[in-house]
Amino acid sequence: MHYLGRVKFGGKRVLEMGTASGFVCFHMERKGADVVAYDLSDQQAWDVIPFAQYAHEEYLRERKEHIRRQNNAFWLCHRAFGSRSKVVYGDVYSVPPSIGPVDISTFCAILVHLRDPFLALERALELTRETVIITDRVSPLHIPTLFRFRDRLLRIKTLAPSMKFLPDWRTQEPRESWWRLSPELVQRFIGVLGFEKSEVTYHYQTYNQGKLKVRLRFFTVVGHRTVRLAETPPV
Repeated sequence: MHYLGRVKFGGKRVLEMGTASGFVCFHMERKGADVVAYDLSDQQAWDVIPFAQYAHEEYLRERKEHIRRQNNAFWLCHRAFGSRSKVVYGDVYSVPPSIGPVDISTFCAILVHLRDPFLALERALELTRETVIITDRVSPLHIPTLFRFRDRLLRIKTLAPSMKFLPDWRTQEPRESWWRLSPELVQRFIGVLGFEKSEVTYHYQTYNQGKLKVRLRFFTVVGHRTVRLAETPPV
């Protein structure tokens, strides 16, 4: 599965950040993973943008209702597929150590929605012993003009790490946190956190929009831990 960087999940304990309706969770289980699914409960706040131009409390209520429906969908599928995954509710900036060590953590199309993507990575990778998988959409500005020569271009040129904050006060949209993150920046994030060896792959995701078939280009960064976490000295 290109989306997950072709990582092998057999016998691995996985922390899935932002499980949503559980599609990726149940896929990894079918591949032999023991999954801890992590997401918000409907009592917790979404990362919305506090535009000064409007009161965002109503939008927060709408998002909580969306989370409630999404969690219900997860549990419906959990029963239907006979899933054994454990679910932990919380925000991405306070991942509880009680989850315990995991072999792999995944961030599948959620990093760009977070107010502080680096802090979210830090909290999850504190528990991650081997591998992290981060998948997100490729920014249109990041795609080389001659895409069919992409592989050759990437071997001879290193693209600069970059990020762009998308919410705009002039339109007051989008109302939730939204970034464009380059894969090179993601590699730098996880390198700082002890995953200095990483590789990037690209693929398409296809969905139907009415009668129109839409193809979106995604990147997947797979990082491998090269530095052991430093132990905090006793006080």
